[in-house]
Amino acid sequence: MPRRTATMLASTLMLIALLCAGVFIPVPYAEMSPGPTVNTLGDHDGEPVLQITGKKTYATDGHLNMTTVRVTSADYRMNLVEAVYGWLAHDNKVVSHETLYPDGKTEEQSTQENAEEFSQSQESAKVAALKQLDVPVKSWVIVSTVVKDSPAEGKLHAGDVIKAVDGTAVKEPADVAKLVTKHKPGQDVRFTIVPAKEQAAAEKEKRTPTRTQDISMTTTMSDDTGEKRAIVGISAGTDHTFPFTIDIKLADVGGPSAGLMFALGIYDKLTPGSLTGGKFVAGTGTIDDAGKVGPIGGIEMKIVGARAKGAQYFLTPADNCAAAVKDTPDGLTLIKVGTIKDALGALEDIRSGDTADLPKCGK
Repeated sequence: MPRRTATMLASTLMLIALLCAGVFIPVPYAEMSPGPTVNTLGDHDGEPVLQITGKKTYATDGHLNMTTVRVTSADYRMNLVEAVYGWLAHDNKVVSHETLYPDGKTEEQSTQENAEEFSQSQESAKVAALKQLDVPVKSWVIVSTVVKDSPAEGKLHAGDVIKAVDGTAVKEPADVAKLVTKHKPGQDVRFTIVPAKEQAAAEKEKRTPTRTQDISMTTTMSDDTGEKRAIVGISAGTDHTFPFTIDIKLADVGGPSAGLMFALGIYDKLTPGSLTGGKFVAGTGTIDDAGKVGPIGGIEMKIVGARAKGAQYFLTPADNCAAAVKDTPDGLTLIKVGTIKDALGALEDIRSGDTADLPKCGK
């Protein structure tokens, strides 16, 4: 066999071997790509995304689209060829597997966490929208979760209303941790609660809860790597009673990033006139009860997905602007927002056609 032919054959075989190895060699990466985008003012799977009963609503038009990111599952192991392809693809992003699934979380754990965050974002969106409309909302601090094998297990339960800790009234979730950490690990702490069943019965009967309990437990030491502190093994959250019913119907979506767009959709349905002026507006961002907008992950994927569906404007959390402006799709204007009030102001400019002074990312 001529030397040249042998060399070409050896090179070809080596290339084939490398390609085969690339297919079978797993790498510690995951992939993100643009996911579905849904108009919060419209229908999804045959029913309205936002359903409000017990309160007058108004016709809407245009789009207020929430956006999503599609990611590979926690159990999926990407191979080298897929990773290289993802790095080269314009609309995809390859990241460390640990970035999407920290601490070795399973697919089930990640799905559960995303579902909880999505549920909480819906509640905060309702509160933020109604506060912007000066509609009163009753709120109280509750036990959100109880850690297994913690001092609180069997004594406190998810849904219990926390009225006080050591006799000091609790007004917001952060108060609970502050009061507990005043103790040293091993000291007793006393919670005054309304049991979850009593709270549920009172809400159903539209009365003020009458039965409270004092529950004492011994604190233990946190296992944080930083400063050791006293804990009881719960996370505190907020629950609300709304003066009318607001249902958000959107399956197969998780995480907190749709909060801003849900809040704007609710606001639009409860106010006369069009919030968008018929324009296609998309966006993202977490939202808290006070209407503050927070950053999210996968902003690059979300703006690509929004523009592909026809979005003209994209409401962007202020802390995401720097990443978003690096590769903004043509025809899409990125608007920087820090609160729901900022977003409403920007929408007023969009529907009036006065867009010269919009707070754009990168300005």
